[in-house]
Amino acid sequence: MDNTPNNKLRYTVIVFTEDKIGLLNRIAIVFTRRHLNIDSLTTSPSEVDGIFRFTITTECEPPLMKKVVDQIEKLTEVLRAFAYEDKDVVAQEIAIYKVSTANIVNSATTMEEIIHESNARIIYIEKDYVVLEKTGYYNETQRLCDQLRPYGILEFARSGRVAVSKSMKELETYVAELNEAVERSNEIRKWKLKKNAELLGK
Repeated sequence: MDNTPNNKLRYTVIVFTEDKIGLLNRIAIVFTRRHLNIDSLTTSPSEVDGIFRFTITTECEPPLMKKVVDQIEKLTEVLRAFAYEDKDVVAQEIAIYKVSTANIVNSATTMEEIIHESNARIIYIEKDYVVLEKTGYYNETQRLCDQLRPYGILEFARSGRVAVSKSMKELETYVAELNEAVERSNEIRKWKLKKNAELLGK
């Protein structure tokens, strides 16, 4: 994305972590302490067993983004963190629209054209409303929302961004690092259990 008037860039921050309670709050605090809004946040298992990924979008200046990533990586349960500009990731969002059928009856052709042109699809139909789904970039899901407003949007929900890096070399590198981190973590846990058992046996 181009620089905003304040020289801010939109970033997708991807964080790989252990599955620990309370970690989401500690990651969020890193942003709030620097007065940064989290525009969207999603969590999911990663490609490595036992490791989760946080995908966060925000806007800030590049120097501040580097400080945020460095601070996130200082958290004990965080294995790696990366910040990407829009041009460096493949990203999508899902939006769901619950639209009243009251105004569709008299303009069925127009509604059909909107659905077709936006590559949306109908996923649920009731007498009083229909539910549409649209997958795409933020501006695409927002454009469809604007197009549907005249028909009466009863509910609108949009997921956070899901994204993967375009850099294959980096992907291979951090997957290897994550696997090593998991192995080290398991070894430390085994060592602690062994020591605890020895202490209890004395």
